[in-house]
Amino acid sequence: MSHYLPLLGILVVVAGFALRLNPMLVVVASAYVTGLLAGKSPVEVTQIFGKAFNDNRILAIVWIVLPAIGMLERYGLQQRARAVILGFRGATVGRLLVLYLLYRQITAAIGLHSTAGPAQTVRPLVAPMALAAAEKAHGELDADTIDRVKASAAATDNVGLFFGEDIFFAIGSIVLIQATLATYRIELTPIQLAIWAIPTAIAAFLIHSLRLMLLDRSLGRRGT
Repeated sequence: MSHYLPLLGILVVVAGFALRLNPMLVVVASAYVTGLLAGKSPVEVTQIFGKAFNDNRILAIVWIVLPAIGMLERYGLQQRARAVILGFRGATVGRLLVLYLLYRQITAAIGLHSTAGPAQTVRPLVAPMALAAAEKAHGELDADTIDRVKASAAATDNVGLFFGEDIFFAIGSIVLIQATLATYRIELTPIQLAIWAIPTAIAAFLIHSLRLMLLDRSLGRRGT
């Protein structure tokens, strides 16, 4: 029965979240409760925390990226992005996002997943540029249209990453697909799966590009 005691850490998590306590403190407290009930000393639990942080220290890069983006925005990054788009005569929301979709898919296909994303590019650059293109072509936008353009920018990033990353064979999703197929006695190498992901990525690009062109048309009808 004693080997079930470490599961009481789960109750700590449930109780902490139910009381709306600080999530980080709740998780740390739960980990200590679990470790102590499993027979570990406080020092050993702390050592496990330290090792886990050291093994996954690449995740801490977000604490460097986010302040950098915040500082750039404070000093006019979004305004400069809007000004660039306003300088292009034929810029539209659809054309801009199609170009971003192409960039996102190509970079994801060669393993550069972190060169773009909602925090890195969509919020500070792509969304403001798309809004500027929409305002230039169709005038002042209402709140619903602004939300629609922002959502389209975020969706473009998701589609580009999701269907582009499987072309890069050294990624976890490929390993998962390979293992799932192996349970059904279908043996494929990662490179074979990556090659077969190419037609899907092309189809996704064409379909989403069509959606973006239809977005342009719907915005045009709104302005008439």
